[in-house]
Amino acid sequence: MHKKEPCFGGVFLCFANSAILPEIEPPKAINMTIERLFDIPYHQKNTFPLKTALAAKENGKWVSYSTDDLIAEANALSLGLLAMGIEPGDKIANISNNRPEWNFLDYGMLQVGAVHVPIYPTITDEDYNYILNHAEVKYIFVSSKELYDRIIKIAAEVPSVKGVYTFDKVAGAKHWTEVKEAGKGGDLSKVEEIKKGIKADDLFTIIYTSGTTGFPKGVMLSHRNVASNVVSSDKRVPIQPGDKSLSFLPLCHIYERMLTYMMMYRSISIHYAESMETIGDNLKEIKPEVFSAVPRLLEKVYDKIVSKGHDLTGVKKGLFFWALNLGLRYELRGKNGWWYETQLKLANKIIFSKWREALGGNVKAIVSGAAALQPRLARVFWSANIPVLEGYGLTETSPVISVNYLETLQVEFGSVGPVLEGVEVKIADDGEILCKGPNVMMGYYKRPELTAEVIDADGWFHTGDIGTFTAEGNLKITDRKKEIFKTSGGKYIAPQVMENKFKESLLIEQLMVCGEGRNFPSALISPAWDNVKYWCEHHGIAFTNQAEIIKNPQVIEKFQHEIDHYNSGFGQWEKIKKFKLLPVSWSVETGELTATMKLRRKVIMEKYRNEYESMYSE
Repeated sequence: MHKKEPCFGGVFLCFANSAILPEIEPPKAINMTIERLFDIPYHQKNTFPLKTALAAKENGKWVSYSTDDLIAEANALSLGLLAMGIEPGDKIANISNNRPEWNFLDYGMLQVGAVHVPIYPTITDEDYNYILNHAEVKYIFVSSKELYDRIIKIAAEVPSVKGVYTFDKVAGAKHWTEVKEAGKGGDLSKVEEIKKGIKADDLFTIIYTSGTTGFPKGVMLSHRNVASNVVSSDKRVPIQPGDKSLSFLPLCHIYERMLTYMMMYRSISIHYAESMETIGDNLKEIKPEVFSAVPRLLEKVYDKIVSKGHDLTGVKKGLFFWALNLGLRYELRGKNGWWYETQLKLANKIIFSKWREALGGNVKAIVSGAAALQPRLARVFWSANIPVLEGYGLTETSPVISVNYLETLQVEFGSVGPVLEGVEVKIADDGEILCKGPNVMMGYYKRPELTAEVIDADGWFHTGDIGTFTAEGNLKITDRKKEIFKTSGGKYIAPQVMENKFKESLLIEQLMVCGEGRNFPSALISPAWDNVKYWCEHHGIAFTNQAEIIKNPQVIEKFQHEIDHYNSGFGQWEKIKKFKLLPVSWSVETGELTATMKLRRKVIMEKYRNEYESMYSE
């Protein structure tokens, strides 16, 4: 992740340059239906109780938990935690995949004032050690044997830890149900008494965001921070009580976590995907009305669709690419005229209907965040009657700052929509986006000096992102402030803008633009291997292995052609002059990508320093 996590996202704007932008009504107070997050299950029970509030697959079958089940499990865990000596303010770590037990534990600890410290299952042992010690965690819950075997050794080096529990049954480990057993026969009125004393501005979670340098920072969020996001964001997503959602992005990230609170607040049934590999099958099983995604996932869906289109023959292939080309030209609100709209209706009937079926057939909207979405992808999905609501925010803003708004038709490709109700945004003189509102974090845990670096004396949070407002009043992100670099000729390069464009190539999975202080920009490329293999097969090239194929002159020439094509859209000083193909796929597991699929630039540069230097020495 970046130093500060761009995440998701927002209706009232505070413009810095009012001379060229329309005058907008100032932010209004939010009508807060809920202020403390543990009130959400009871809100669901009182407004629209569900037979399936949560569901996950166990031994190949979907197992459901009702609203009443959720409340009962949370209460049992609250009593158990009290019996184990947990007091308000104590820290409990949760290292797990998405599953109902995650939610049970979350509400169980929040009801007794414990602070939830969710941690990614994929970080290093060094980071685990730092976080657990820094937060002074008392208990740790993990999902699997693999994690238990790692964490039990690290926990021995954390003096504050009293025990480690597992969600899966692991030989020799304490099972999470033992916590419920410890609280059996407990007095629930004690839980209610503690709940009465918890205020909306009290700390409820610490989320550690990994930076480009140094140890992770603990973002402190209050109930009000996230509850305000829940209530305001709810108005942006076209869902109704009783709808279904599929969840697969990590709950330890505030993006999916806030959306999960929002789904529960709105009485949407949440189904947890078995894994990233089963998403396609799970979508067809559940037929959700809504789900959240990151742009890289949507890129993969698109690439897979196009790849299947290439496998078609004759009339079917012609119709497929006719429809696809229509979609790539899509404009909102009928701007392409009646003849285009007539053709699009036909394309939707014979081609795009199959896309919708692949997503379950019922999708009303996909919420996209964590990184910039390519405008061409937004156009194609919208043309296929699959609205993608792109938004923006950071962990430090709980996370939403802005998001496109379907109901008011305030959607603009390439933007992240209007700012959320109750949130203020202004653009600083250097282009940085500043934010103020109930969503802005309490600060970094035990790091007041770092908090002072990002929240100024007037309460404005400095996002580190560069942006502007469009004529439509939507926020548009142009780059990360600290990722913009200069060439030796003094020209500025905005890498994210370029990377997003080059990734339109079906042959490029990931690409990092580099060249700070050098005389031209260059690129390190992780190819889209399935598509490279397909291209090789259709051009008579034997695909031996990845390390060998990137040396093949025809393959290099093909990638040069792709680079030249996308270079044409940039200024002479921005064009990629040299590139290196890498024989690997970048991933979260191998360290090049964050959990939300953003580039870890420092890690990539360190890993491929020799390849990078060779582009300037050759």
